[in-house]
Amino acid sequence: VQLQASGGGLVQTGGSLRLSCAASGRTFSSRNMGWFRQAPGKEREFVAHISADGGSTYYTDSVRGRFTISRDNAKNTVYLQMNNLKPADTAIYYCAQTVLTVTAIHDYEYESFGRGTLVTVSS
Repeated sequence: VQLQASGGGLVQTGGSLRLSCAASGRTFSSRNMGWFRQAPGKEREFVAHISADGGSTYYTDSVRGRFTISRDNAKNTVYLQMNNLKPADTAIYYCAQTVLTVTAIHDYEYESFGRGTLVTVSS
């Protein structure tokens, strides 16, 4: 599977962005998906997870209440709506796909990572 994230950019503190991740292949609708991010000089970290049918979501504490993960299986696309952005959210954001059917929050639980998109939040 190929994954391509888009929608990043430069935004001021308190602003919003919506990231998209388009997936190739025919397995998308049966796979749980996740978003990760990697800030400069830091390790990649989990951001959000969504089940294959979109009925279950999970967030890391630092984004819960500000970010929303969703998906459109008809379009093979997963989204990350990011509101009230903070400078600490500055990172390259990646989408990923897992074969696990439970909530996965570690990058080693994901089989595919797409090309990321850069989000920069200015103070």
